[in-house]
Amino acid sequence: MTVQTSRIFSLLLVVSVSSVIFILSQEELLKSWTTFPGKNGLRWESVSFDIKVWGKKGETSGAPSVFTEASKAKIVDSTKINPVTEPKSSTHGAVTETPMPLLYKTNFTKLPQWNFDDVYNQDAPPRLTTCAQSLRNSQDEKFKKAFLPNIRLFLHKDNINMSEWNRLSHFNNPFGFMEYKYDDVMASVKLIPKPKEPLLLPKPAGDGCVHCAVVGTAGILNGSKMGAEIDAHDYVFRMNAAVTEGFEEDVGNRTSVYVHTAHSITSSLYFYRKYGYKSAPYNEGIKYVMIPEGMRDFQWLEGLLKGQQVSSGQFQKERPRTYYSGQYNESRFYVLHQDFLRYVRNRFLKSSNLNATFWPIVRPTNGAFTLFLALHTCDTVDAYGFMTDEYNKYSNYYFEKYVKNKVIFYVNHDYVLEKNTWKNLHDRKIIKLYQRTDPAANRKRKTEVTLTHP
Repeated sequence: MTVQTSRIFSLLLVVSVSSVIFILSQEELLKSWTTFPGKNGLRWESVSFDIKVWGKKGETSGAPSVFTEASKAKIVDSTKINPVTEPKSSTHGAVTETPMPLLYKTNFTKLPQWNFDDVYNQDAPPRLTTCAQSLRNSQDEKFKKAFLPNIRLFLHKDNINMSEWNRLSHFNNPFGFMEYKYDDVMASVKLIPKPKEPLLLPKPAGDGCVHCAVVGTAGILNGSKMGAEIDAHDYVFRMNAAVTEGFEEDVGNRTSVYVHTAHSITSSLYFYRKYGYKSAPYNEGIKYVMIPEGMRDFQWLEGLLKGQQVSSGQFQKERPRTYYSGQYNESRFYVLHQDFLRYVRNRFLKSSNLNATFWPIVRPTNGAFTLFLALHTCDTVDAYGFMTDEYNKYSNYYFEKYVKNKVIFYVNHDYVLEKNTWKNLHDRKIIKLYQRTDPAANRKRKTEVTLTHP
């Protein structure tokens, strides 16, 4: 055997051994992370991980399997119970003590499917309502089948443990913790207090119903004169660049709940200052709800909850509390749970773009998450400033008073799917969607496709 041949043989031997070790390690991963204890009759071990992985070089044959026949019935039943993981004393099996190995988005050419993808934590039954027109009383079969009135809305330090971490680590952000390291995220999650009260309650002098308006930023509201009607609701939800000053006649001036990400609350000042945006809404008693969109949000949360500067990442040295205009209050601050965000996507807004290679960035808009938050905390929901079929008659934003910019479609959101969903919910009398037919509205404008959201 020549020296060169010997070297080649040695190299092949090393590669072969490495491949075997890798395969065995993956087998161990599947064996180690396929059981999660549950309660109320549901055991995670009954939900086997029928995993199909799509790699960069091609797909596995056949369509992804979401449920095995053996586990399907229990998963369906789980929509009525709470599959939250139990503490160490559980008799339902040993709780995983260490974080599972990281999963990477680049290992999948489209959204991976897991048997437990449609299983969610649920809290105690929601408040009883005497409101006759409550959307919870809807007889629409499709809505009733998809809607979980007691889906877990909020993440806090008392409702996550290692087993929960490992379950959620199978989902990309903002639906889970894929690619994230346990210590990096838990540094802030362990600071999030458990909410002391529901997000909303019926008004003492009201009719027993919780009436809500959800106000988006679409140009359809420019000149609408809907302000008084919006402010007449018990509660008003807003999100992102919620400019009200100078536009009160069209959009009102009250804000009860403001939904945001670290990016939206910081960048709005930069992008929309020229339209009059000065700060996030800061009405007395306002409640702030954060969407944990990515690692930068957890870094923001740590600084916010500690009352300090952000220690690392995109917002390093920023002081988060200065963005809430003195109205930040720990008892009125909420963080949306990953299960709620995934449930909204899976059951109402599952885009076909999730089958594309850019699937990791595809998610519902902040406005969509806000509207569904209202659907789970209110009895009646009226939506204003959301996209309608005639969106191309209007400017992108209602606060574009003098310059009418065309509507922009960003590929990380499926605007057409959302538009059709709002119309569908309106037609089925789940929400009331403000729609406007105005011959004098802006001329039709072409939409522009941009790769990423600013």
